[in-house]
Amino acid sequence: MKILGNKKAVLPIAIAATLALGQQLASAQGLFDMLFGGGIRHNPQGEFPPPPKPRKVRPAGEDGGGVRISSPTYNTYRADKLVRVDFKSLLPAPQPTTAQDAAFVPSVTSNSFRDALAGLSDYELFAEPDIAKALVAYYSANPDFIWVSDNAPNSRAQDAVRVLGEAASYGLTPADYSVDVPAAASSAATPEERTKELVRFEVALSARVLRYAHDAQSGRVDPNRMTGYYDFPAKPFDLEGALKTLAHTQEVRTYLESRHPQNAEYQALRVELEALEASEENEIVVDPKLLLKPGESSPELPKLLTLIARSLDDEMGGSYGEVLARLGKSEVYEPELVPVIKAVQQRAGMKGDGVIGPRTVTSLSGASKADKIEKVKVALEELRWMPSDLGSPRVFINQPAFTASYIDNGEEKLKTRAVIGRVTNQTAFFYNQIKQVDFHPYWGVPQSIIVNEMLPRLRGDPGYLDRAGYEVTDSSGKRIPSAAVDWGAYGANIPFSVRQQPSEANALGELKILFPNKHAIYMHDTPQKSFFARDMRALSHGCVRLQDPRGMAAAVLGTTVDDIAEKLKHGHSTENVTRVIPVYVAYFTAWPDMSGKVEYFDDVYGRDSKLMQALDTTEAVRAPSS
Repeated sequence: MKILGNKKAVLPIAIAATLALGQQLASAQGLFDMLFGGGIRHNPQGEFPPPPKPRKVRPAGEDGGGVRISSPTYNTYRADKLVRVDFKSLLPAPQPTTAQDAAFVPSVTSNSFRDALAGLSDYELFAEPDIAKALVAYYSANPDFIWVSDNAPNSRAQDAVRVLGEAASYGLTPADYSVDVPAAASSAATPEERTKELVRFEVALSARVLRYAHDAQSGRVDPNRMTGYYDFPAKPFDLEGALKTLAHTQEVRTYLESRHPQNAEYQALRVELEALEASEENEIVVDPKLLLKPGESSPELPKLLTLIARSLDDEMGGSYGEVLARLGKSEVYEPELVPVIKAVQQRAGMKGDGVIGPRTVTSLSGASKADKIEKVKVALEELRWMPSDLGSPRVFINQPAFTASYIDNGEEKLKTRAVIGRVTNQTAFFYNQIKQVDFHPYWGVPQSIIVNEMLPRLRGDPGYLDRAGYEVTDSSGKRIPSAAVDWGAYGANIPFSVRQQPSEANALGELKILFPNKHAIYMHDTPQKSFFARDMRALSHGCVRLQDPRGMAAAVLGTTVDDIAEKLKHGHSTENVTRVIPVYVAYFTAWPDMSGKVEYFDDVYGRDSKLMQALDTTEAVRAPSS
């Protein structure tokens, strides 16, 4: 069931809300109009000191005039270098030997593990620093074999090796976890050689199992090292505890597979990866520059209709299956086919205008098989950065899809179009918890906008914030007129706060949904409704604008849109969200819908390629490991 707003009530509610706030009505203008000379004009509220006498304005560039607050950058990824595991502390102290002692060769049993450790004296095993440390700590406290019994790899080891060998099914690289498994005992091998071979296999398999478990739980790269746009908490993993668990269970496969995310989305992406690997390249190639309007004809149209017919789900098939069967070979774009194309466009997150263009073609014929496989592998890696259980209810924002959804009990109760940050003001990738909804909110202008966009205007027109409905406060919270500030004296460090009063022209519109985070990102309404008609909606300063903010507010507050409309009649107020509702401000260019069908999206910020570079760097560091 969709949560819908009362469209007819919007205008009178907005008027009533504005009157309740004691503000004048004006047309909702764009952010730049509001910042640079437009918007609603307000009489100053409260007592202001008299404006200062006219003064000479400093030319731009003086006193820090050229200073800007920069956005985060992307870093050259540096993976942890491997270290040689130092087994010295495990080795037995040298003992005087006799001829009788020299003739004794220990068998590989749990009682002789300490003696077998001598085979590690010159062994070069490389591992990540934390894994190397955990290996030594574990075997110091637990001098016994995990993977070896009766002079051979045991069933526990066999299960572990099989799981490591299946790493590719999770989008991982099997070579990262490869281990040389000792062959069956041979009469040619001496007992001493066999003991050395098995103890080295023991520690090597432990090292690779720990690497696999870590990668499955947290991913192969640390996203926060890549860029300030990524913000993920560490996932603690007890490496020694993992070995203790594995030493006391026969369910090795179950344990290792449980380290992976346990959600339906991860499983759907795995199924998609398997299907892609087994598939052939698409033999149907549609002209990517095709532009076709209703009534026109093209030999490319039957190809496109064939692709649509192949991807029909039950809902689409029931609605359009007959039309496609009848007109699937037509080169003329008949009127009956227009609803089919519109439905395909809307399913792909486009506005559904019925005009077949490059974006429609791409959504159907898509990228190459290799490109899709890369997107799915990237998505699997990114999911490992997030909680295994995504939670219910939850809000999921997928930036490349330009959508925001409210999901509860496996059902997408609300899906609305969203506007995200421009390429120069990118929206971060993180997760948090929704805390409150603000009705008729104030807009606290971020310092980056004050410095980068307001300050150049303020140097020549220091009073324009007063006229445009903004409040300026000093570090003590005292309100002062904008005209009283010598804006030319400041650069990137401005000791004043600026906020826009609630109004129809407020940059946040009538609603703001907060989930406190260091990026100052939240969901909100906007007066710039025309942005939602565009297919490419990377247009904001970084926050997420919603086409249906009332529906989202009703969802997170557990109420109705009518209740939200009533609250909006009473001016500025705040209501806390009392339930635990995680919110994911996510970035996936491959993502399954609620039926499990994986959809693909453009990499608007170019992040996939940067992640692939980081993964390549990690593989290169691991390559010389033994």
